[in-house]
Amino acid sequence: MMRVTRRYKFAASHRLHSERFSGSENQELYGKCNNPHGHGHDYILEVSVAGPLDPVSGQVVNVSTLDHLVASRVIHDFDHKYMNADVREFQELVPTSENILHVIEERLAAHWHSAFPGGGPHLEAIGLRETARNSFELRAS
Repeated sequence: MMRVTRRYKFAASHRLHSERFSGSENQELYGKCNNPHGHGHDYILEVSVAGPLDPVSGQVVNVSTLDHLVASRVIHDFDHKYMNADVREFQELVPTSENILHVIEERLAAHWHSAFPGGGPHLEAIGLRETARNSFELRAS
């Protein structure tokens, strides 16, 4: 079994705010990330897949297929967007990096088998670097 990780970039803005909390509770919980005008990040997304080495191609994954899947299901909808309003899942869900990872996993998983039919590589992990100090990783289910 071998693991391959591809790195992608997208820029997006968001506001961490929940209607379940009062203004002061939101401010206490999310701090400067609760700015009413939002704020942006240059995100780095890492998608890791694992599988056996194909003896014919010498690859674990067809990289162009993976790139197309990530571009069409994630980057297209997230890049240069205000997530709270422009990404349907975040109209109800607070766009924390943890929630962003869950949404990305759901989007990739929903189309994984059509992109990689016949038991190709499996999605192993998704990482998201929000800032130089904040990185998040989700081990795919």
